[in-house]
Amino acid sequence: MDPMIIAFGLGVGILIGLTGIGGGAIMTPLLVLFAGVPPVVAIGTDLAYGAVTKTAGGWRHLRKGRVDLGVSKWLAIGSVPGALLGVWLLHRLHGAYGSSFEPALLIAIAVALLIVALTVLGRALFMPKLAERERETVQQTRRTKIAAVSIGALLGILLGVTSVGSGALIGLALILVFKLTPHRVVGTDVFHAAILLWAAALAHLVSGNVNFLLMATILVGSLPGVLIGTKLIEYVPAGALRPALGCMLLAAALGVLSKAGLDVSPIALLGLPAAFGLLAYLLARARRPAEVPAT
Repeated sequence: MDPMIIAFGLGVGILIGLTGIGGGAIMTPLLVLFAGVPPVVAIGTDLAYGAVTKTAGGWRHLRKGRVDLGVSKWLAIGSVPGALLGVWLLHRLHGAYGSSFEPALLIAIAVALLIVALTVLGRALFMPKLAERERETVQQTRRTKIAAVSIGALLGILLGVTSVGSGALIGLALILVFKLTPHRVVGTDVFHAAILLWAAALAHLVSGNVNFLLMATILVGSLPGVLIGTKLIEYVPAGALRPALGCMLLAAALGVLSKAGLDVSPIALLGLPAAFGLLAYLLARARRPAEVPAT
């Protein structure tokens, strides 16, 4: 039982409970960069622990009434087969190329993280008016069902290959396409992710990509973490959480690119996330209503 891995699990579990994001987007890079876990094993183990963690979080969100079951169902109809296809592709590629495939896999993970980071930051920094169109539930029309199945299938494939997307990209779709309120986004995201991750994790288990001792160590921290996160969600403002999470994802993406052999300078690794964090702070301050002086 490595205390560092337990601490990683606790922190990521809290993020999952708060935002629905944090499993593959944060844990996979941590395992690869700091624990030296091979990328394929990191992906499989991450998905397996995430299935258990998000089941606990999804159940709590369901009990609190934060889950849109209709959207979750139609997303899963597309995402579960997509994830199985993604795991199959990863297994075939790794079987064909062995360890020489790992740099390409790391680059794929980094690109997925960059997409997630930039979309989360873009949503937080430059699209504040989306909040005005947010709603508690989505009417199930033919159009919304097709959109949910299509989005689920595409992101399910990405998840199966990289372990990234179950929270970050699905959550973004719930915001941009289905326009759910922040708390409903988190609840629906975590609930759907539990279904998706069980399918992908079982496929990785069959492929031999799950390290059970590593998974158990992560769960020691992540299960309490997700319960803490679901408790804190009512007290933490989403406006502050989104840009902070985007900066973390950007730093993780740059770190994985460096691990893959690309020349990422320490200045870029630390400076770019810090610059986006400063920009988020300045924009939030500029948008804050001016206080009316007392007369």
